[in-house]
Amino acid sequence: MAEKIEFRKVREFGEIIGDTFLFLRQNFKPLMKAFIYLCGIFMLGGILTSIMTQLELGGMQENLRNSSNFSGGEIWTSVSKFAVRYLLMLLLMILSYTSIYVTILSYVALYIQKGNIAPNVEEVWSYYKFYFFRMLGSGIVMSLFLVLCFVCCFFPGVYVFPAVSIFYPIMVIENASLAYSFNRSFKLLQNEWWPTAGAILVIFIITYACTLFVQMPATIIAMISAFTHAEKPITKTYAIVTSISQYLSQVFLIIPITAATLIYFNLVERKESTGLMDRIDGLGKTPQQFNATPEEY
Repeated sequence: MAEKIEFRKVREFGEIIGDTFLFLRQNFKPLMKAFIYLCGIFMLGGILTSIMTQLELGGMQENLRNSSNFSGGEIWTSVSKFAVRYLLMLLLMILSYTSIYVTILSYVALYIQKGNIAPNVEEVWSYYKFYFFRMLGSGIVMSLFLVLCFVCCFFPGVYVFPAVSIFYPIMVIENASLAYSFNRSFKLLQNEWWPTAGAILVIFIITYACTLFVQMPATIIAMISAFTHAEKPITKTYAIVTSISQYLSQVFLIIPITAATLIYFNLVERKESTGLMDRIDGLGKTPQQFNATPEEY
């Protein structure tokens, strides 16, 4: 049986990628159980609203093509319904992404505190409800910051992306504020930007390939609809399949989140060696029972 993954250690480029998938393989059942319990409701709501939004968009396009048969009030009503459903879809998407990040990072934090033992759903939930709204607000701020960097000039966005990637593990693992996590992410990246960016790039290429595989049925249906339903490209089948595949592919976010956490610990160990010192201090000592509820500093 393979040895349990130790997060707090120095890793080379290949070890980060290899240990990411080893951790996921070793923790697949308990991690997916926590994922389904804590993220499933947002994903299900997102699928339903995405289907309704796409069908509403198809109906609105049909009304606009036949605008001579509809009054301005009817068209405005259709546009208003689409706008409301689209905003609801965006809200559920944000909640879904936040839930995934909080679930995975809470699982990892508890896994480390328990001495590389998988936590149960109740333990993950205790961290989840503690960090959810903090992560929600911080995630919106960091997303806007990253978009602004890419809009102003492409290269600033590329430069800050590795820092944004490890920002979220810092917030949960160190129970930190937005300002502290932001500053610490850039400090940890000093003199380590290139290997960190390289590892993140490879991980995101792998994740993107996995999502493309899941979304392949929707792509095929879209191509068929373009030829067979040229007058109405958004069919019910297309809306259902694309919505389900889009949200199912979110499962693969587990890969970059886990990798970002390993990268964070790799950077901490290279600069501070906290994990090594903890292991040295713990020699000959029996593990103490930990408190599953995080303390607020």
